Amino acid sequence: MTDISIISMILVVIVAFFAGLEGILDQFQFHQPLVACTLIGLVTGHLEAGIMLGGTLQMLALGWANIGAAVAPDAALASVAAAIIMVKGGDFTPKGVTFAYSTAIPLAVAGLFLTMIVRTVSTALVHAGDKAAAEGNFAAIERFHFIALLLQGLRIAIPAALLLAIPSSAVQAILSKMPEWLNGGMQVGGAMVVAVGYAMVINMMATREVWPFFALGFALAAVSQLTLIAMGTIGVAIAFIYINLSKKGGNGGSTNAGSTDPIGDILEDY
Repeated sequence: MTDISIISMILVVIVAFFAGLEGILDQFQFHQPLVACTLIGLVTGHLEAGIMLGGTLQMLALGWANIGAAVAPDAALASVAAAIIMVKGGDFTPKGVTFAYSTAIPLAVAGLFLTMIVRTVSTALVHAGDKAAAEGNFAAIERFHFIALLLQGLRIAIPAALLLAIPSSAVQAILSKMPEWLNGGMQVGGAMVVAVGYAMVINMMATREVWPFFALGFALAAVSQLTLIAMGTIGVAIAFIYINLSKKGGNGGSTNAGSTDPIGDILEDY
């Protein structure tokens, strides 16, 4: 049985609060799955599982963006709640991680509903701030800003606290009573979530110029001797080569021959 200490619960709620703030501020990216799940894994003593869950969810969240009046699903609530479910369930194997991130989509939709409620309430704060601005009351304007931010933080912190209040034994009992067909379906659905995340990211960056590099990376990924560091190094090298060749093709082959910083010249020229 996985019991979470009081200190860990408090730290999880704090992480959830900052994740809610960052959903609006976008300063330190606490709302991103890779950051939120890793921090929750860290404060609960399951760092490796938190990184695995966050990395998987991140590929899905990369395709979420606010476009016009359409608000993207809430990555903050999906990340925090999925991490808590994983910890309370006590299964930190790939199977447990798969089940946790398979719950991300419905949790993200629920977070979208909470976001709409908070933003509707914040509309009244905006009007109150306009009135305070007309009166020259700067203290009131600051107060309304902090209240709006507080609501954004509580939007994630309160659901996180409610999930933490559920006994671990109850969560594990529910998971153990799940039929095999449902458990298997959740695992298949969770695997599809990753594929959909990759597809959404590729669809956003799919151009004539990028496809050859995608095919090259797909082929290199099959070489088991290459580590992620080696793959990253190859990718950076290819990017610099491409930028340099593109620049030469655009200016007739001219380069900054006298420079002692070729990488800096490439970036500056680009």
